[in-house]
Amino acid sequence: MDAIRLLTDDHDALKKLLDEIKATTDRAEKTRGELFSRIKMELTVHEVIEEEIFYPALKEHPRAKEIVLEGYEEHHVVDEIMGELEGLDPTDESFGPKAKVMAENIEHHIEEEEGEMFKQARQVFDPDELAQLGERMAQRKKSAREELFGAAG
Repeated sequence: MDAIRLLTDDHDALKKLLDEIKATTDRAEKTRGELFSRIKMELTVHEVIEEEIFYPALKEHPRAKEIVLEGYEEHHVVDEIMGELEGLDPTDESFGPKAKVMAENIEHHIEEEEGEMFKQARQVFDPDELAQLGERMAQRKKSAREELFGAAG
């Protein structure tokens, strides 16, 4: 699987989870908690493969450097919001609005990656390079899931 396909598949799975958490209400305490845990796990593993493998490879190309740096910053913003959500009870009145802001930030990031960043990646990497990156990313995704979440991942 090539790197862009792997990342796009992750994005699709994340978007479904984000739609689900945005649709919850304050009374859906258990559902909100479970969805947030799944989002955090998926997003954390996704960030690992992007930040350790995909971004550094793409950043080597001068035309892509700026969008890669922006990607790192967008990850940081989402991580900050997730950290705040982790400290909140899912029934807290600010949980829903904060989860929505987190989701909007992730969705914006996905749009930028799937648009400009992936377009640039296709220009600077040939299909074999994308396949090699994808293979490394798939292996790292598996090991990151085990390292970070053990059997739960």
